[in-house]
Amino acid sequence: MRNRKPLFALFMVLALAASLAVAQGRGPVDFSLRSIDGQTITSDSLRGEVVVLAFGASWLPLSKTQLTGVRKLADEYSDRGVVVYWVSTESEDQKSKNFASDDQLRAFAQKYGLKVTVLRDPDGVTSKKFGIDQLPSIVIINKQGNPVGAPIGGLDPNGNLAGQLAKSLDQVL
Repeated sequence: MRNRKPLFALFMVLALAASLAVAQGRGPVDFSLRSIDGQTITSDSLRGEVVVLAFGASWLPLSKTQLTGVRKLADEYSDRGVVVYWVSTESEDQKSKNFASDDQLRAFAQKYGLKVTVLRDPDGVTSKKFGIDQLPSIVIINKQGNPVGAPIGGLDPNGNLAGQLAKSLDQVL
């Protein structure tokens, strides 16, 4: 009888690697988001770019800290080819408690000096595709359109988002 342990061990290693890849969101995530200026940003249009999607909401107490971090991140990494977006999860339905108009989001971004494009994910379709379960959260997407690791929830209380994401960004640049 042949010893099947090496074959079984190889199978287990491959299965573990495959499950980790799935758990970490490997493989492109298709999405389409509208900016508050009416443009449509799609996953296909971002291929070839390293992208940071910062999901949040203007009603969230941590938003000021998040926007400060997003602004600094964009300033620090824009010349290195990283494209940063802030993605509002607020509703476009005026009857919703979670409603924010494009003008309200524009004023909010201006108030905190945010110069990156503001996108909308009002139904949470895109955030769900990335496995986001809390706000604020950050997703890094590599040039092939694949998420890098799991979504990063929470914030550095000092607003040092660039420092918090540096290792992950440096790996894909």
